[in-house]
Parts: sequence; structure tokens; C-alpha cells
Amino acid sequence: MALINPSRVMKGTTIIWAVVILLILYLSWRVVSPLVGPIFFGLVLAYAAYPIHIQLKRRIGNHTSGVVLTLGMLLGGGALTFELLMMSARVAASFYHNVEDFFRWLLMQPLPQNVLNFIENLSNQLIPKLADYVSSYAFSIPRYLIQLLVFLLVFYYALVYADEIKSYIARSLPTENRRLGEEILSNINKTLKALVRVWLLLNIAKGFLMTLGFLLFGVSNVYTAIVAGFLTVIFSFVPLFEGWMLWLIAAAYFAKEGLYLRAIGISLYGAFLVSPMPDYTIRPMLVAKDTSLDETLVFIGMIGGAWTMGVKGILIGPIVLNLMLTLLKEWKIIMGRGGALPRRNEAPLKPASHPEE
Repeated sequence: MALINPSRVMKGTTIIWAVVILLILYLSWRVVSPLVGPIFFGLVLAYAAYPIHIQLKRRIGNHTSGVVLTLGMLLGGGALTFELLMMSARVAASFYHNVEDFFRWLLMQPLPQNVLNFIENLSNQLIPKLADYVSSYAFSIPRYLIQLLVFLLVFYYALVYADEIKSYIARSLPTENRRLGEEILSNINKTLKALVRVWLLLNIAKGFLMTLGFLLFGVSNVYTAIVAGFLTVIFSFVPLFEGWMLWLIAAAYFAKEGLYLRAIGISLYGAFLVSPMPDYTIRPMLVAKDTSLDETLVFIGMIGGAWTMGVKGILIGPIVLNLMLTLLKEWKIIMGRGGALPRRNEAPLKPASHPEE
């Protein structure tokens, strides 16, 4: 009877456990991946609200403060989310009809036949996609409600257990590379703080400028201009959607009415002061100033992050590139230490002291 090799048994067991662990990780990711967005923003907004939580918990307690802030987020954010969904659906429907009228008006102009054919093909491809986009709002409400619930739960538990989370992260840092771990955490904190502050302040400024632009160019009355500014603030959190959709609607309306100078004016005003120009110039400059990073690096992080990960990538991208710089600096230090020859101690040796008799 052949003897069983214990090393082979151990190797087979290791492979089986590795496969099981990878399978569990894969299934866990499949379960969590649809909710990555609300989890991420729950953590980010809990981070932003943590200073308020510190002040409140001294007066009313940790759990009570978390409940108060979560209820405030539910009442304000929940009502705001529902209203925005309804408003966005109306705006999207209005935009759809304006685009449809605009293409119909273009096809009636005395343009060369090849240009008319191009416009007609573009219209035939774009209009159905816009219709699908508008109709998708009606089927997205249950999904948004589930995401809102996950967001609120993450927001509450991140606030209530913030001290435990910080303590666990501090204990998890390896002893031999503790300085590097602390530097990484410090850079994450500094970069995230700058991104959140600049993101909020710039979006509010863009909303104000949009309202002002609607009033200056006579797009609408005061109430509708305020609504447009409010939507600009909200849409500015969505990459590739943002405020340019609103000034484009106004420009299309003016062009359809034959007010071409106003259409050009609102387009230039919106492009340079609302979106997209401030996102490519002012935002990276402000973040780079607060984090001592290069503006180009911040710009690449924002654009590349948004391209690959959506709206959360605007925050994750610059943080990842900042961490990359930190690791490169540490690698340079380590390589410098390894390449340098140890110094010889050229001081004369002192005579050994005599033992006491």
C-alpha cells in the first residue's frame, strides 16, 4: 500500500481553500457591487458630517447624535431625492421635446443635402436613446429607494462607530512600516477633505451663476431661474451630465425662437462660467492648492477617475494618484538607503575601561 505524501495533501488543501476564498470574495463583490455608490457616498458624507457629530454627541450622546443626523439626512436628503427624481424626469422630458423640435427645425433649413442627411441620421440615432433615457426614470424609483436606505444605514453606522473604525485602522498598521501607514492615512485625509470642500463650494457657485445667467439673458422668470440653479448644483455631482445640460436647453430654445445672439451668449456664459470649463480649471487649481499637489495630477485624477468609476471616481482618482506619489517617495528613500555604502566610523577607538579591582 502506497504511503500518502503529507506535503501533497497539505498542498491540495491549500489549493482548495484558496479556490473557496476566491469564490467567496467573487460572490461577495457581486452582492455588494450594485450598492458601491450609496456605500461610498454614505462614508464620504459621514466623513463630512463628523465634525458636527463630535459637537452633538458631547451634548446628547453618541447614538442619539447619529440618529438626529441620520433623520436630518432622511428628511432633507430623502425629500430632496424624490423631488429631484420627479423634477429631473420633467426636465428630461422637456429636454427631449426641445431636442426633437430643434432637429425638426434644422431639417427645414436650406442646407446642403449631405448636411441634411447627416442631421437626419444623427436625429434617428439620438432621439430613441433620449426616449429610453426619459422612460427609465419611471422604472428606477424602487432602485433609488433601496440605494437611499443603504446610504442612510452606512451614514449612521459610520458616524456612531467612527472612533472604533479609527482605532481599528490604527491598530492594523504594521509595526515595521507604521510611519508609512500614518503618512498614507494623513494624505488620504488631507486630499479627501480638500476634494469634498472644493466640490461642494464650487457646485454651489455654479448653481448661483446659472441662476444669474438665466436672469441676465432672459431665459425665464426668477422662480424657474432659481430651480435651474438648484438643478445645476445637483447635476454637478453627475459626470458628463452636470450644468451644461441646462444652458444647452436654454440655447436650443433661443435658437428655435430665432434669437441666435442670445443662444450664443448663454452658450458662452454657461461653458466658461458653469460647465465644463470650471471643472477643468478652477476645481483642479483649488484642490491642488489645498493638498500641495500638481494641478495636472489632480486634473488627470478627476477625469480618469470619473471616466472609469463614475461620480465617485472624481474623489477616488486624486486620492489614488496622491498615494502613488507617497509610495514612490518611500521607494526612492528605500532605494537610496540600500544603495548608499555604510559610513566608516573614523573616530579613534577609546581604550577600554579597566575593571574595578
